[in-house]
Parts: sequence; C-alpha cells; structure tokens
Amino acid sequence: MMTYICYRGIEVSARLLYPLLSVQIVVLIVFSVVALVKAYAHNAPAFSLHPSLSWFWPGGLDFGKIIAPAVLMAIFMYWGFDTAVACNEESDDPSRTPGRAAVISTFLLLATYALVTVSAVAFAGVGTQGIGLGNPHNSKDIFTSIGPELFGNGVLGRIGLVLLAASILTSALASTQTTILQAARTTLSMGLYKALPDSFAKIHPRYLTPTTSTIAVGVVSILFYVLFRLISENLLAALIGSVGLMIAFYYGLTGLTCAWYYRNSLTGSVRNFVRRGVIPLLGGVGLLIVLIYGLIQYAKPAWLTDDDGNNITILGFGAVAAVGIGALALGVILMVVWWAIAPGFFHGRTMTRGSTGADSGEDVVRPAGP
Repeated sequence: MMTYICYRGIEVSARLLYPLLSVQIVVLIVFSVVALVKAYAHNAPAFSLHPSLSWFWPGGLDFGKIIAPAVLMAIFMYWGFDTAVACNEESDDPSRTPGRAAVISTFLLLATYALVTVSAVAFAGVGTQGIGLGNPHNSKDIFTSIGPELFGNGVLGRIGLVLLAASILTSALASTQTTILQAARTTLSMGLYKALPDSFAKIHPRYLTPTTSTIAVGVVSILFYVLFRLISENLLAALIGSVGLMIAFYYGLTGLTCAWYYRNSLTGSVRNFVRRGVIPLLGGVGLLIVLIYGLIQYAKPAWLTDDDGNNITILGFGAVAAVGIGALALGVILMVVWWAIAPGFFHGRTMTRGSTGADSGEDVVRPAGP
C-alpha cells in the first residue's frame, strides 16, 4: 500500500504523512506528560524514578561494547530524517525547504525520543520485575507493558491504550513510507549516473515520481521482510540491526565525499572550511569509527540470542554482523558486475528529461551532453 502511495505522487505522500505524524506526536506527548506527572506526584509504582541530568552522561560506559552499538541503533532509529533532502527537487523551494526540514526533523526526533525515554524510565523504573524496563519480557514493546498501569482500566484508560496502539501503527506506516521515498530517490540517482540500469531513472509522465525505482524498492523490501520473517524472527532482528551498519557506512562515506568534493573551495572562507570541510569530515570519520567498533561487537556469537538463550550465528559469526557484511559484499559484487557490463559511467552534473519512446509511456531522466 505504501509503495503504491509513493508511486502515486509526492503530494499524496506528503498529505498522508501529516496525519500520521500528528497522531504520533500528540499521543507520545500525552504519554510522556502523564508518566512524568504521575512519577512526580507519587502516583506511580514504588520503583519509579525522578529524572536526573546524570542520565544523559555516558561516563563509565565502554565505548566499544555499549556506546558504539547504541549509536548504531540510534542511527537506525533516526534514519529517514533526511527524506526531504532526498526529495529536494520535488519541493516548492529546493534551495531552502529541504535543508530546513532536515534540521527541524533532527531536533524534533531528538526531543521526541528524549522525552519518551525519560518519561518511561521515570514512571516504570529499570527493575527486572513487573513493568520495570529491565524486565526482558517488556523489551519488545514497553508501551503495552506500561500502558495499563499508566492509564488505568477506566474508559479514559482504554481510550489511551487504543491511541497508544494507533501511534505505534502510524509510526510503522510513516517509517515505511519515508524509507520507500528516500530509497527510491537514491536508486533514481544511481540510474541517472549509470550505476544501475536506465530503467531506474524513469519518471512517470503524470505523477512525476520514479516508477521502476519505487516499485523495485517496495518489492525488495517486501521480499526481505517476508523471507526473514518466515525463516526466523531472530534473523529479522539481525536484518534490522544490520541496517544500522549499512546506514553508518554510506553516511560516513557521504561525509568524507563532501569534504573531498569541496576541497578546492575550503580555504575560500572560514564558513566554507567549517561547513564543507571540518563538520562533514568529523561526521564521516566518527561514523566509520562507530561502524568498526560496533561491527566487532555484532560479530561475537553471543551478541544476538533467541528466547532460549541460544546464540544466533551465521558461519560462526554473530548474525547481525554476518547479514550486514553480506549485504555490503553483495553490493560490491553487483557494482563490479555492472561496471563490467556497462562501462563508461557518466560523471557529469547536469541532466535533462527526455522520452524513452512512444511505447513506454514514461520519461527517463537523462544526462545532458553528447
């Protein structure tokens, strides 16, 4: 359904995102406020806590074992913040709107995650019994565990639980939608620059959206989800964890590429040096360091276990690392194969739109030039 909506048009996608995002934010704010009020008013369980600034300081935590994997998980959760940047040509003001949207979404995500996390920890505590967040039975869905205790069993409580469930569903839908939007624009660009077949650069003449790219991304996502779900939910968890590795990899490369691309203009001004050189370079190096340390942990056989405590491994390595490295290796193989059968990658920067033929019914974004 989300693939069709993304295929149908960027404006349709945007209009659907408005209510999805609104439901999430409103419900999460209500959840957080109620949890914090009860925690401070002593109406929460006995093991509730009062928030402290020390919660935000990672002192004493091992970088390789705890911080790096946590950052990779955060990267996975924040992934999609730059969807507006991926759709910049389709926005009303391409030179300003996408950048502002990316910055606003970053702070919005940070505020939302911090507020919900702090309120949940404050209300439920970190104990290993009952609704405590340290209870392994609550790790998959803390809202279901906390909800009945937080909202009660009255009419308002039941309405609160329904809205909480609705916010989880709308979050999943919105995440799916933004992932397809972003990934389809990536493969569109790859098709334009000859890193994928020309068909990936096709644009629908009426909806003005990538056709082959959107359908391909949707189909591949469905196949991977169904396949891993049928084989094992634990492998699905490994697939989710491995996505963080791949995001860190290509975001890190993007930061390094940015510094290299603007290398000739870095000394033009302090602004250029900081924004085009220092910040992207630090971001790229930081992400690659986190990637390496996180990969070391993910590769350990005991990193991912099933409900019975058995290690989930592939060829003796932790499943998260194996799936992540396997996906990257597959990408390298496909790149080499495509390079061999489609030599002469286009390296220009401009493009025009031309027809693919009367029988195709689609346009293809083509590089300008000879």
